[in-house]
Amino acid sequence: MINILIIDDEENLRKLLSRVVELEGYHVLQAGSVRDGWRILNKESIQVVISDVRLPDGNGVALTQKIKKEFPSVEVIVLTAYGTIEDGVKAMKNGAFDYLTKGDHQEKIIPLLSKASEKAVLQQKVSMLESRLQEKFGFDNILGKSPIILQCIDLARKVSGTATNVLLLGETGTGKEVFAQAIHYESPRKTKSFVALNCSAFPRDLLESELFGHAEGAFTGATKSKRGYIEEAHEGTLFLDEIGEMNIDLQAKLLRVLETGEFYRVGESKSRKVNVRFIAATNRNLEKDSDAGAFRKDLFYRLSVFTIMLPPLRERAEDIGMLADYFIRQYSLKSNKRDLTATPEFIKTLKQHLWKGNIRELKNVIERSVILAEEELSPALLPADFLVDTDANALDLASMEKQHIRKVLNHTGGNKTQAAKLLEIGLTTLYQKIKDYNL
Repeated sequence: MINILIIDDEENLRKLLSRVVELEGYHVLQAGSVRDGWRILNKESIQVVISDVRLPDGNGVALTQKIKKEFPSVEVIVLTAYGTIEDGVKAMKNGAFDYLTKGDHQEKIIPLLSKASEKAVLQQKVSMLESRLQEKFGFDNILGKSPIILQCIDLARKVSGTATNVLLLGETGTGKEVFAQAIHYESPRKTKSFVALNCSAFPRDLLESELFGHAEGAFTGATKSKRGYIEEAHEGTLFLDEIGEMNIDLQAKLLRVLETGEFYRVGESKSRKVNVRFIAATNRNLEKDSDAGAFRKDLFYRLSVFTIMLPPLRERAEDIGMLADYFIRQYSLKSNKRDLTATPEFIKTLKQHLWKGNIRELKNVIERSVILAEEELSPALLPADFLVDTDANALDLASMEKQHIRKVLNHTGGNKTQAAKLLEIGLTTLYQKIKDYNL
């Protein structure tokens, strides 16, 4: 049901107009003042406001501006008296959908109301979609409470509202693309495209075509013109992952885009204009590469206006439990194992690991453990090489024997008969050692 709010201090006119609108199937709410109208706007979901210009406690022109500021998806139609057309014009400058002159408004209101409500419904759907995207990809989607990750989130929030290019640094698997998405979806460009390109995934010639696009016949196999990633990201954000792997000749062409907003498709002599925000990411030391001549210094300075260094997982161990719980819930649902929980020992073991692959490695380890688990996740489900870390500082014979038995059990997938054969001990002996070592 589409809700229409009519604000007019003339009660008879207001009731008559309400009746006309209601006969067309709309749900109408009424207010005789700005104050009452504003109260309804804050309480109900309104699609269109029909407001008189002259109200006892305010002005419809100023009210329009306030409504569009606080409720951008609500459309406003202003009613003006004869001789006050300029008020309607001012209201439209303030964001009103249109205005009508009292006297002939009853004949024109329904077609106008139909167009206004259609636009309002569409805007509200777009707003809802934006909200869902922000919830899925925004900063609240970045898990962690450690001071070091909160500092990174704070920096990213501050730069998200600007048009500044961003350089994300950090080891592989630290969540650079997650940060890039959050910066985009909480920026003024959030309604436009977020386009991601991994620069290490293509050879030099193909990367140029993917990035800038090409003209028909530009090279063998180019049977038709193609837009590149830069054009796809027009008015949005282009995320260039592994930027350090880009060929130095291509770097010069990318620099031109950053400096002028202009580029050439491969095989074309006419330049094209774009408005793109760039977010680049790498696990390389670009400053050192630029000193060595492997990366253009001028491009490095262009990209590194605002740099965020993402920490490796081993430096934010206090976040591992939260991340593990999230991935456990995620993969438990996918595997139809909804009651799976992790033992304290499992989480403790995760926290003691070095995590060379960072969050990506943690995600993969959790997925594997969930697949193997029956009732709960315990250290025995973790990869053999991974478990050696648990007692890495223990060099006594018993601790080393415990590690070895655990490694063999993981290798056999828990098959104790096979494990006993590999260990060259009796099955009864193996059961006793499993009991002694609480494996």
